[in-house]
Amino acid sequence: MKSIEIENENENVQQRLLSYTNEKRNKKTLSSESKGEVTIEGEYGTLKFERRLSHPVETVWKAITDQKEIFKWLPDYKGTFDGYNGGAIDLVNTVSGSHVTGNILVWDLHRVFEHEWHISPNQMFLHGEPESVIRWELEQDGDSDTIFTVTHSRLTKSIALRLAPGWHAYLDRLEAILNSQVPPDWAHRFAEVKELYPS
Repeated sequence: MKSIEIENENENVQQRLLSYTNEKRNKKTLSSESKGEVTIEGEYGTLKFERRLSHPVETVWKAITDQKEIFKWLPDYKGTFDGYNGGAIDLVNTVSGSHVTGNILVWDLHRVFEHEWHISPNQMFLHGEPESVIRWELEQDGDSDTIFTVTHSRLTKSIALRLAPGWHAYLDRLEAILNSQVPPDWAHRFAEVKELYPS
C-alpha cells in the first residue's frame, strides 16, 4: 500500500516539476531578447528585430532568399521571389488572401537583402500598404554566428502595430527551422507574443 502512495506522490511531483518547467520556459520565451522594437513617428511605424543566430551567414542568407527555403517558415504564402537586383516578389497569403508585390532594391550577397512589401487593398488591409520596405541585414559574428537584423519600414501606424507580433512569430519559425527543430504554429505563436507589443 505504501509503495503505491509513494509512486503516486512521485508522479505528482514529476507533473508539478514539468508544469513549472513549461511555465518557466514560456515566460523565458515571452521575455526573451527576440522581442522586436516598434517605433512610431507620426502616422508611420517601423518594426526592427535583431537576433543572434548560431549559423554562418551563408546558411541564413539561403533561408531568407531561396524560394524553396522561404516557404518553410512562411508557410501561408505562395508565389515567386526573385533572387537578384531588380528582381521582383509576387506573393499571396493563402489564408488571408493578401497579395504582396514589390521590387528587389538591394541584393548584396550574404550581407543585405532589401525589397518592397506592397500589400494590395483587401479585407484585412482595406487601404493596402503601398510604401513598405523590408531590409534584411546579416553580419558574421565569430566563426559560426550571424547577427541578423530585419527592419520593416514605411508602414502606416495601425498596420505596424498589427504586423509586429506576426513578424515575431515568423522569425521564431525561421529560427526553429535553422536549428532543425519543429517550428511553432504561426497562429499559436502570434497569440503568445501579442502581449509583448503595443496595440
